[in-house]
Amino acid sequence: MSFQAYLDNVEAKIGKSAADLKALAIDRGLADESGLAPGVKPGAVIDWLKGDFDLGHGHAMSIVAFIKGKRT
Repeated sequence: MSFQAYLDNVEAKIGKSAADLKALAIDRGLADESGLAPGVKPGAVIDWLKGDFDLGHGHAMSIVAFIKGKRT
């Protein structure tokens, strides 16, 4: 599965795009415009996505990668 397919599947499942989730992560203090917030580990974002949105590990990791700047 391609990176974009993971992002598309997340949006189809929860109705929020990767950009929407990044904005929510920023609001929660987990991220900033340049990536993960200082001192925040990927596991904190993964736990949040799994708990609040019922995402699987791979889909949560794709959002972490998006937050960190991956686009392709």
